[in-house]
Amino acid sequence: MHWVKADAFDFGGNPPLPRSGHTAVNVGKSKVVVFGGFADKRFLDDIAVYDIENKLWFTPECTGSGSDEQVGPSPRAFHVSVAIDCNMFIFGGRSGGKRMGDFWMLDTDIWQWSELTSYGDLPSPREFAAASAIGNRKIVMYGGWDGKKWLSDVYILDTISLEWTELSITGSVPQPRCGHSATMVEKRLLIFGGRGGGGPIMSDLWALKGLIDEENETPGWTQLKLPGQNPSPRCGHTVTSGGHYLLLFGGHGTGGWLSRYDIYHNDCIVLDRVSVQWKRLATSNDPPAARAYHSMTSIGSRYLLFGGFDGKTTFGDLWWLVPEDDPIAKRFPSIPSAPPESQSVTVSDGLAESSLKENQNEQSPLVELQKRLGIMISSSNFQVNLVDEVDDKELFELSSRLAGESLPTRDHLACIQALRDRWKKSSASSIQLQELGPLLRDYQRLIIHHLENLRSDGPSTISNLTGQKVHRYFHLKSASQLRMDDIPKLLDEYKRLVS
Repeated sequence: MHWVKADAFDFGGNPPLPRSGHTAVNVGKSKVVVFGGFADKRFLDDIAVYDIENKLWFTPECTGSGSDEQVGPSPRAFHVSVAIDCNMFIFGGRSGGKRMGDFWMLDTDIWQWSELTSYGDLPSPREFAAASAIGNRKIVMYGGWDGKKWLSDVYILDTISLEWTELSITGSVPQPRCGHSATMVEKRLLIFGGRGGGGPIMSDLWALKGLIDEENETPGWTQLKLPGQNPSPRCGHTVTSGGHYLLLFGGHGTGGWLSRYDIYHNDCIVLDRVSVQWKRLATSNDPPAARAYHSMTSIGSRYLLFGGFDGKTTFGDLWWLVPEDDPIAKRFPSIPSAPPESQSVTVSDGLAESSLKENQNEQSPLVELQKRLGIMISSSNFQVNLVDEVDDKELFELSSRLAGESLPTRDHLACIQALRDRWKKSSASSIQLQELGPLLRDYQRLIIHHLENLRSDGPSTISNLTGQKVHRYFHLKSASQLRMDDIPKLLDEYKRLVS
């Protein structure tokens, strides 16, 4: 598997801002929904959605109402989130010094929040719990922290009847904990790690049976001691299901003997469901900075890492973990980020990037450009899947049609230049719908042409190009992602590029 830091060419739209303690869940196979979290000493209640098919981040306009007449859940972090069908269910978490016990559902087909009134054995308010879906109807939740004690209770929610049931379990049970992971694997709930009563961080693995009605099993815990390279004790890690194994990444632990200190992890360990053992996952390229309370989602054969916290920095970077035959693994590596010790989060146009070292002498023009544009640019990736202007069939047909009799259509470059001159003098209201695709591609092409001249033109080109602060539409995959109010801004940036 290969680690590759996501760049601006991987996504359209604005990725979520830096945060930790958020949740990110797969809703079907079409989208990933990020909710809440904590950053800059405040709790968040925003939603960011990644449209997998269109490779686009967007923020939906949500409707709804709760008991206090708010549209959706109040700002929070360290809550649980589980997706069933098109619905995302939210429970608990923390906001300020308050532990939450409210229960919400977001219908992602119509982007409507509903605060749910449930009944039965209602769980107490808590944070740092963990939950997982049982099939396509029920949710199981275990543990957490209620502000006074670590918890070891198990609740099952029926999402149709909205009834909570606390499981009565006899025999051996795990130590109460929070910050653990909980993952359904076939008929068992697996929990790993977490921080337990008295404060120790753990590395034990437990399986809970008796969750499937049809099996008619008595609920019971079994501690699993598997062969292989066991993960070190940790909390705030993620365990993500993919294929025949579970992928464990990151988390927070402690080190030292006489004096304890925090350790943050960035290792990948898999629980192989076939051989039933722990294995270290071999990865290539530089891994992401160590972190905890991040999110990791599975998208086909890929994994997408977002956010987290390392005790000093709240991250907003996005990373791919992909198989070696994945196209993302084959592209030229992006300019390396600074080591974790010197990282600081900066935000530009919605995309958080790590600060870069000043001593990258050979690539300093690209580094400076990258900082000012707020995008990741690889020196070998300038083409960005754009064809040259003379090979852009739609651009040439449009320019030839608009040129009419004034220019011979065999003179491709003259026709294209005439079209550029026309766009330079046009108002946004005069731009026709069929012109938007060629206009957007030519805008992106002109930016790339400037980049290709960096080495010959030196700092003056950087100054001319970056004087605009940021090219807001460089990352778009197609003109269909433009809104009506984007067209005047795009045209204005285009005119500055051709001037």
